[in-house]
Amino acid sequence: MAETIAMPKLGFDMAEGTLVRWLKREGETVQKGEVLAEIETDKATVEVEASVAGTIRRLIVAERSTVPVGAPIAILGTPDEPIDVLPAGQAAAGEPAPRAASPAPAPATTPAVGTSPPAGGDPTASGNLTGGVRASPLAHRLASERGLDLKAIAGSGPAGRIVKKDVLGASLAPAVPSGPGETLPLTRLRSAIGRRMLASKQQIPHFYLSIDVDAERLADTREQLNSSQPEGSKLSINDFIVKASALALRDVPGLNASLAGDSILRHAQVNVGVAVAVEDGLLTVVVRDADTRPLLAIGQEIREMVGRARQGRVRPEDVEGSTFTVSNLGMFEIDHFIAIINPPEAAILAVGSLRATPVVRDGQLAPGLRLKVTLSADHRVTDGAEAARWLQALRSRLEHPLSLLL
Repeated sequence: MAETIAMPKLGFDMAEGTLVRWLKREGETVQKGEVLAEIETDKATVEVEASVAGTIRRLIVAERSTVPVGAPIAILGTPDEPIDVLPAGQAAAGEPAPRAASPAPAPATTPAVGTSPPAGGDPTASGNLTGGVRASPLAHRLASERGLDLKAIAGSGPAGRIVKKDVLGASLAPAVPSGPGETLPLTRLRSAIGRRMLASKQQIPHFYLSIDVDAERLADTREQLNSSQPEGSKLSINDFIVKASALALRDVPGLNASLAGDSILRHAQVNVGVAVAVEDGLLTVVVRDADTRPLLAIGQEIREMVGRARQGRVRPEDVEGSTFTVSNLGMFEIDHFIAIINPPEAAILAVGSLRATPVVRDGQLAPGLRLKVTLSADHRVTDGAEAARWLQALRSRLEHPLSLLL
């Protein structure tokens, strides 16, 4: 039976996405999980995978078209199976046609959807853009946002492919000054962050609670575990915090919740989002079922998702479904800050840096190691006493880090 591939919804406020390019052509056979296309959202460039194995019978949407969430973009089926879909580029009766994305790439020579590529190989698979330029999707987007011509940029990737650092390097070229300063256009990601954070501060009654955590055992346990781990697999303090937050949410489930109209929805899964700094903004990658995952597995998954996010190649499951978020600025030597809640979640944890400080033990001053964390919570969903119990549970887990390994 034919299977329709639809524009995925990545985040509760996503309304549309731009199909950057197809990685497969009509008539090709694909396996379940193979990447079919790259979709650009307000947050990132995301790879769309085949949900079933089959033959691509129809590519409904042309490259660089923007279509609403849920709209069909492709049809998978068997080679001889009859299908009933409209020709590519046409809209069903009563539905708006997909609109071209802005800015659009250089015109004229891009093959139409479903046609064969030019002689000499598949330009889609190799990363070719209009005019025969090889570039990654992220490089394409950055060049478009900065008004740069990819043909004028030398590529340092395989086979001369233009990658992110090439575009950023070209962006540093001296510009002719005009007026008292420089006006930079908002990127799609920065615009999306602005909309979400403004709505969050205006619509959610935030309240804030801060605690100090004795981090000496935490630092010692991390050092002992990392001594036996190879480079590239070492745990960060943030990995411990994600695991501890997840277990605290299991202990105090009232914060693992969202407001749903006149009701409060307590989520069955504990999915912890991790804020990641990317070019021009911020993304949240999601560790699913973080309360049941081993600590080492959490660390490995976060590293992989952060890598994909910074390359602009996240997967849909990387960025959707979080029920709570951790935002850590400790690596920037920030002692303390307050984070804005990421809707529709009910709370977010802001984490500062480990700091050496004098402490009182048994009536005597002694050197100590402390970590300050601040919880921002939605007063419609929870209150101060419940949020304080959650912070107590978090502190207990972090001050007894062996509990995170059980």
